[in-house]
Amino acid sequence: MGVLDQVTARLGGQQGTDGGVASLQKLVKSSGGLHGLTSKLASSGLEQQVQSWVSHGQNQPVSGSQIKPAMDAGQVGSMAKQAGMSPDETCDHVAKALPDMVDQATPEGHMPAPENDPFAKSMDAIKRMLKL
Repeated sequence: MGVLDQVTARLGGQQGTDGGVASLQKLVKSSGGLHGLTSKLASSGLEQQVQSWVSHGQNQPVSGSQIKPAMDAGQVGSMAKQAGMSPDETCDHVAKALPDMVDQATPEGHMPAPENDPFAKSMDAIKRMLKL
């Protein structure tokens, strides 16, 4: 089981990976989709990290405390409750998943058009993208 599988399973609580993928999809949507989320992260001082996830190079890591200001607090709280962890722990897990999620959502090395945002599509499309 890969890191992304482990993270999505943990974020899904009793619902497992499917619940984690659904939670991540809601979190990204509530943050303005892939464009909105990455813009918020870049504005929060993480522009270099976000660019590394989008481009064709090694993904730079981030911490939960670095991404927390860009996250929708209500959605993080909901995910935390579902997974049985604190909001800070939830942000830590999301921070582990984000680099791979954004990387896999941007295979061409640039952001997709908003209408092609994989997080605006079905759960099955996201699971296929994330190879879960």
